[in-house]
Amino acid sequence: MPAPPRMSQLAAQLNQAWLKKGPVALCLLPLALLMLLLVSLRRGAYRLGWLHADKLPVPVLVVGNRVVGGAGKTPTTIALLQHLKAQGWRPGVLSRGYKAQLPESQTHVLLDASSAHKLNAAQTGDEPMLIWRRTGVPVMVGRQRAAGGRALLQSHPEINLLVCDDGLQHLQLQRDLEVIVFDARGGGNGWLLPAGPLREPIHVPTTPGLVAPPLVLYNANQASTDLPGHLASQAMAPFCELADWWQGRAPSSTLKPADCKHETTWAVAGIAHPQRFFDALRQQGFACETIALDDHADLSHIPWPEQARDVILTEKDAVKLDPDRLSRERPGCRVWVAALDFRPEASFWLALDAALKKLPACHQPG
Repeated sequence: MPAPPRMSQLAAQLNQAWLKKGPVALCLLPLALLMLLLVSLRRGAYRLGWLHADKLPVPVLVVGNRVVGGAGKTPTTIALLQHLKAQGWRPGVLSRGYKAQLPESQTHVLLDASSAHKLNAAQTGDEPMLIWRRTGVPVMVGRQRAAGGRALLQSHPEINLLVCDDGLQHLQLQRDLEVIVFDARGGGNGWLLPAGPLREPIHVPTTPGLVAPPLVLYNANQASTDLPGHLASQAMAPFCELADWWQGRAPSSTLKPADCKHETTWAVAGIAHPQRFFDALRQQGFACETIALDDHADLSHIPWPEQARDVILTEKDAVKLDPDRLSRERPGCRVWVAALDFRPEASFWLALDAALKKLPACHQPG
């Protein structure tokens, strides 16, 4: 079995160190105190108006987390977009597009029905491509989010709400609503980077301009901080073959534990916490070899061996593997996509809808 990438090993070691106030965390505490000072000064400057936040013509809902790593922002964003569409909203998405390789001289790129066939996950980043494939909502990718938002509204004037994927600390963009996502780690040891996992303290003053208090969503079985919030459950949907998933088709067949042979079945994950994915597969009875890749691994080289006959991928990895390329480079290998069924509890949707009603009447769907 291939050894895990060194970055994956380092990330796993850091995540373990950040769960307690041990020797590693204590050595890094002075840097964390400096981080706290910088975060406090920056937030204070925006709160007092010394730094300017850009206001867009339509309301902005920011989805983010206080900790580094995968807490469930992308599944939350997808669930939010599906709910908003069902409620009559016409949302658009702003995303930084981590590791996106934008075309030369472009500061942002639009991902929609007219452009998606010309773009790939390397150009847009894997998470924006996944959001578009799962929801069909126009996505603007770029670091300059205010400029990207205006460009998105110019291309899609029907949009009446912008959802900012992973922008909680991006205070340059004024927002109207915030959704803060935690997983079972909560705030870890409670310290800021690099001594702990926090990007900012758990308790910070409310961001100026919000129409309602931030909504907290726990991607866990129970609340993992003292912030009041709502729970979300997640489970794997029936596996779908890669070609069907890329075309948005219902599974024409699926993979069952009884179909798997340990020596020819592999699970591959290039996410923040790959072991969670592997554990979930084992809990469902799947016996397979595993390959943990670095988060956002580009899959420029297919990482599993040629003898593999069935490979299970996360959706975040599936967007980076073209079915035509798979048939050329691994003929006879079936790749299965494990889609995530992410479900916030009903109280979250009630709280969200109540917060949305506090937006100005001119922005309400109608």
